[in-house]
Amino acid sequence: MKKQSKTGRWVTVKLAVLGTALTFAGSAFAHVFPQKQEPGAGATVAAPQAVTITFDGPLEPAFSTLTVTDARGKQVTQNKASIDPRRPTVMSVALPALANGRYTVHWAAVATDGHRTHGDYAFNVK
Repeated sequence: MKKQSKTGRWVTVKLAVLGTALTFAGSAFAHVFPQKQEPGAGATVAAPQAVTITFDGPLEPAFSTLTVTDARGKQVTQNKASIDPRRPTVMSVALPALANGRYTVHWAAVATDGHRTHGDYAFNVK
């Protein structure tokens, strides 16, 4: 068995670290996350006509969802969320007239490569 030189071992270690870093970096970029929310998390606003979330990557319309519930947990959105065909990073859903109170936005975003993320946040209507 041939002994590996010190330089050879160092190159092998560097290549292993680089390969691992590239593997994790690729998987991190495969998910989409919200960049802007309207209304924003924790905001107190006049009754909005829609909720819109802009993500950091394109969404798969068939699998991405956006719903809003009231303080009792009852869904207030009546229509399915839509992805803007000209801006595939933007998802929105129309809202009915909202009474004063706290509302929670629930979103699930599926990237065009199939990776799913989800979350929720609340806003208040005055």
